[in-house]
Amino acid sequence: MGILSGNPKDEPLHYGEVFDLWASLLAGNGMIAGYQTMINHAGDEDLKKLLLEAIDAGQQEKKQVEELLKENGIGLPPASPEPPEACLEDIPIGARIPDPAIAATLSADIAAGLVLCSQVIGKSIREDVALMFVQFHTQKATLGAKVLRLNKEKGWLIPPPLHPNKHGDC
Repeated sequence: MGILSGNPKDEPLHYGEVFDLWASLLAGNGMIAGYQTMINHAGDEDLKKLLLEAIDAGQQEKKQVEELLKENGIGLPPASPEPPEACLEDIPIGARIPDPAIAATLSADIAAGLVLCSQVIGKSIREDVALMFVQFHTQKATLGAKVLRLNKEKGWLIPPPLHPNKHGDC
C-alpha cells in the first residue's frame, strides 16, 4: 500500500490543502465577525434571520476546519473578537449599512465561497477534505438560494441587463 491509500485521515495533507484550509478559516473568521456587526445594522427581520443562519454555518465550518488543522499540527489563524451588540437606533443614519447593501454583501460572499469550495474540491487528494468542502458547498448554495429569494421579494436585486425573449409573441 502507498502513502496515499487507505484511511484518508492517515494521509498527509499537501501544501495546497493546508493553505486552502488555513485561508478559508481566516476568511470565515472575518465573515462571522462581519455578519455579527451587520446584524446590528440590519432593520429587516428576514435579513437578520439569514445573517444568523450564515453565522451558524460559518461557526460549524470553523469547528470542522479547526479540528482538521489541529489534527495535522497546523497553527490556526487569528480570529476577530465578537463585536458588541448595538441597537439600530443608536447607530447614526449616515453610519448605518443599509439592508440592500448587507444583502448584496452576503450574496457576494456566498458566491465567492462557492467558487472557493469548488477549487478546494478540485485540488484535494484527501477524500475527507474534498467531502468536507462538498458539504460546505451544498450549505452555501442552499443559503444563497434563500438570499436570492429575499433580494427578489424585497426589491433589492439589481439585475444585469436583461435579454428580451426573441421567441415570444411579436
